[in-house]
Amino acid sequence: MRSVGARLAETGVTLERCEEAVVPLRPGRRAVLPDSLTVNPLFAESAEELTVPRFALPAGSMAPHTAYQLVHDEAMLDGNARLNLATFVTTWMEPAADQLYRETFDKNMIDKDEYPATAAIEARCVTMLADLWHAPEPRATIGTSTVGSSEACMLGGLALKRRWQLARRAAGAAAERPNLVMSSAVQVVWEKFANYWDVEPRYVPVTDEHPLLDGADIGHYVDENTIGVVAILGQTYTGAYEPVARIAAALDQLQADTGLDVPIHVDGASGGFVAPFLDPDLVWDFRLPRVASISTSGHKYGLVYPGIGWVVWRAAERLPEELIFKVSYLGGEMPTLAINFSRPGAQVLLQYYNFLRLGFDGYRRVQQACRDIAKHLSGAIGAMDEFEVVADGSELPVVAWKLAGATANPGGRWWDLHDLSNQLRERGWQVPAYPLPDDMAGTTVQRVVVRNGVSRDLADHLLDNIRSSVEYLRGLSAPLPRAGRQETAYHH
Repeated sequence: MRSVGARLAETGVTLERCEEAVVPLRPGRRAVLPDSLTVNPLFAESAEELTVPRFALPAGSMAPHTAYQLVHDEAMLDGNARLNLATFVTTWMEPAADQLYRETFDKNMIDKDEYPATAAIEARCVTMLADLWHAPEPRATIGTSTVGSSEACMLGGLALKRRWQLARRAAGAAAERPNLVMSSAVQVVWEKFANYWDVEPRYVPVTDEHPLLDGADIGHYVDENTIGVVAILGQTYTGAYEPVARIAAALDQLQADTGLDVPIHVDGASGGFVAPFLDPDLVWDFRLPRVASISTSGHKYGLVYPGIGWVVWRAAERLPEELIFKVSYLGGEMPTLAINFSRPGAQVLLQYYNFLRLGFDGYRRVQQACRDIAKHLSGAIGAMDEFEVVADGSELPVVAWKLAGATANPGGRWWDLHDLSNQLRERGWQVPAYPLPDDMAGTTVQRVVVRNGVSRDLADHLLDNIRSSVEYLRGLSAPLPRAGRQETAYHH
């Protein structure tokens, strides 16, 4: 069968990489577009219309290569994924993985009767993660793949809530007012969980004295209605690990004092695929008996295209049986544990591909390279008079910095980090600036996520662009216009 490229070549159409022609669009700005799309006569068949409706289904059909070119040309306006340093999400995999993806994108993860090999590989991956995270009996654990770590967090939270409800009802106590304790710096998925599942969120504010949830004063937030505590292995703001062992010790002491037995869910969206390889002596996982479940994102430092996440419970009894549905569907009865139903199975196979391809040492080398580049960036940025490094990449490979100086414009500085972010965006980079949460909201930081594919050479290009942008901003004699300035926060 001829490739798409070969068939299009016969019509004079060429395939181009999006990176080679990018028109950046500012976030939050909505273009005023006409109601019709224009079709280039070069691509259209002789009988095809040269305009098609933009917001309604066309009345008739068009040739596949014409439809392809329309979609291709619009998608070309997206940003360059390799220059997006705001996201933790994987934007590149090697050619063999791309080939496996093309061969398996039709697999439906829910249909375990038709795709039993994919289902077996999913279970194998769960066991591998349970072993990586030091579960007492990896083959006796239970877990599942998900669309992303957000769904994995939802399932982890639901299990906490249901176990709490079952225990309360068995004791003849009220089970109508559950609460969940977490840092105010959690990712928005936990706000969604609390909202969607009627759980009171109890946010422990981050402060200069306690920039992370660390167990201090945990007793002020935990009571008999607490279903669990969320610990974050890698804040999105700065990449810092919350000290799970200290949180567990504080809860151990609380149980000794009050009898309250409160489990921990570790949100290891990024750190779950970094700490085991780079910080093996850090105790944060199932080595702590109080850790009931762990979620992670395979499409972040698991190095798989979006979207794939994982959630694993310490042991099968940590997941209430009533959350597992056995359904007769598509030819056989199967258990399902998910919020979503039909979903792609290809990413599960890509995750297994990475496990085989890289092994422990391969993951260690990839993550170490990311950390080394993050340390290189933080060292160079910290050497600039304008900046003070907040996170140097020594935990997650994340670099965050703030403006040096006590005032907004020390020494006549007429710019801030949002202006620098906009200058870098004009050069193609996405490097967000945003305020820290709660009592630290007066501090604005800028952040770079170093993930696989951000090379030393790319980092040096970024540093050159930061220096040239600062040189331009340093020369300002008056403030830049603030009207219409984009100040978009990135928490992903």
